[in-house]
Amino acid sequence: MQTQSAFFDEIAKIMTEAAGAADGVRREAETVMRSRLQTLLADMELVSRDEFEAVKEMARLAREENETLKARIEALENR
Repeated sequence: MQTQSAFFDEIAKIMTEAAGAADGVRREAETVMRSRLQTLLADMELVSRDEFEAVKEMARLAREENETLKARIEALENR
C-alpha cells in the first residue's frame, strides 16, 4: 500500500510542476505578445479618441464658417 501511495504522490508532484511550468510559459507568451502588439500600435501612429474628437469638432466649425461665408458672398453678389 505504501508503495502505491508514494508512486501516486510522485505522479501528483510531477503533474503539479508541469502545470506550473505551463502557466509560466503562458504568462511569458502573453507578455511577449502584449509587448509586440504595443510596438505595432505605436508604429501605426494611431490618434487617441480625444484627438479625433477635437479634430472632428474643428471640422464641424470650419464647415459652419464656410456656409456662413458662402451666404455672405452670395448676398454681396446679389447687390
